Amino acid sequence: MNPRLNQRILLIFFSFICAVYPTADAQVVLPKLLTDHMVLQRSMPVHLWGWDMAGQSVNVEFRGETKSTTADETGYWEVYLSPGSAGGPFAVTVRGSSTVKLSDVLVGDVWVASGQSNMEMPLDGFGPEAPIKDSENEIAEANYPEIRFITMAKTLSDYPLKDIHAALPWQVCSPQNAGTLSAAAYFFARDLQAVEKVPIGLIVSNWGGTWAESWTSMRTLTSDPVLLPLLASWERDIRDRADELRRIEKEDVEATKSGKPAPFHFTTYALEPAGLFNAMIAPLTPLRIKGVIWYQGESDATQGIDALYSRLFPAMIADWREAWGEGNFPFLYVQISAFGPPNANPWSVVREAQRRTLSIANTAMIVSADVGDPKNVHPPDKQTIGARLALAARAIGYGDPIEYSGPTFQQVSLEPGAIRAWFDHATGLNAHGELAGFEVAGSDQMFSPASAQIEGTTVVARNPAVPRPVYLRYAWAASPTITLFNQEGLPASPFNSAGAYADQDQPTK
Repeated sequence: MNPRLNQRILLIFFSFICAVYPTADAQVVLPKLLTDHMVLQRSMPVHLWGWDMAGQSVNVEFRGETKSTTADETGYWEVYLSPGSAGGPFAVTVRGSSTVKLSDVLVGDVWVASGQSNMEMPLDGFGPEAPIKDSENEIAEANYPEIRFITMAKTLSDYPLKDIHAALPWQVCSPQNAGTLSAAAYFFARDLQAVEKVPIGLIVSNWGGTWAESWTSMRTLTSDPVLLPLLASWERDIRDRADELRRIEKEDVEATKSGKPAPFHFTTYALEPAGLFNAMIAPLTPLRIKGVIWYQGESDATQGIDALYSRLFPAMIADWREAWGEGNFPFLYVQISAFGPPNANPWSVVREAQRRTLSIANTAMIVSADVGDPKNVHPPDKQTIGARLALAARAIGYGDPIEYSGPTFQQVSLEPGAIRAWFDHATGLNAHGELAGFEVAGSDQMFSPASAQIEGTTVVARNPAVPRPVYLRYAWAASPTITLFNQEGLPASPFNSAGAYADQDQPTK
């Protein structure tokens, strides 16, 4: 057997043993998700858990309440304490074979911030070629003691882990550490906390360049026959992964010989179905949360998975909600931005899949193409993204009576020589500059550019060369020009009334 494979099997085995069974030295062990400065979810039972010697009595104290339990045969224990309102700081004391005390614990709202590189992108940017707008000033002003965050280390697993790998324990947001925090998550938390006036906890769990199936459990991937090709394509890559392991091993050996630390490797293992769910989501699910913010989809648009995204993404949302067991918590996501040549159809397909996912309860979609950069997959304006996410959270998660979405396409109606699009969230429908980006098609689904005009909360489009238009689409390009907005200045999403895949082999006339 391949020695590298032997090592991998042994690593999996010993990781499982360490995750399930406590050490021989009897002591209270808390998961790395529970540390000083953490935020616990308000208005929900407070779930705390850990490990100790099998059969050990464990007492947990929090906010003047004490709960007792006994560690089971594997050493695992858990308690639920009474829900309460936002506040703090509090202390958590756990007494078992030893005593552990956590300090400066706040109670507020906990949000998981996940996805790929545009969620990962820190406040100090990805270097000169991928900066965050006004980064230096933003970091200098990032003094928010009621915003706390913990960032997951990039980790994979072949099975659901019991504990996380974290880069650092929970941190209090300050100019000294804000540069490492996800910029989109920071601006979201800053804007949300300013209005809701409660502590905000951010659990940042992301990995650039990853696919949605990596963030989805194996249970969900194998329960839907439509998604099984994702597993089959992964198995076909075994030879490529073996070559990759050899390359990584060679790089590590060369680094050791030269006295340098082993380099960080982005590998296709990060694309392993369920691998990121197992390591970076499953260990989070015992902690109560308010909701999720998500920014992902670029990799699915560029790696040939776009045709399955309309099935996979809703399945992933349902998967996470089932894993947390809290019902339909708010799931707020960013539609992928503008990038690449205008005719790169997969980007439009993924955006359409994301738009149609709005049919799922308690979801909201943030349109980002208007603040994108066709030459940079990491656009610098994360302030706008965070602000729009905060608007959606206020409406979906907190019930604030505000407009949070741009015009959302609902349906078309046919008229003599024209086609009319109807929208929700369309009060004060208007164009920024010349209204453009609309195309019409007859029953042949061959689209042609159309002139368009706003009539109330609708748009009427026509092209004399298409006397009987049946289908309408808007901003259908990898790098579209966004011109349609509502009175709050929120942009309309790209859409295609013919369906996401209607024109896969039908170029615009």
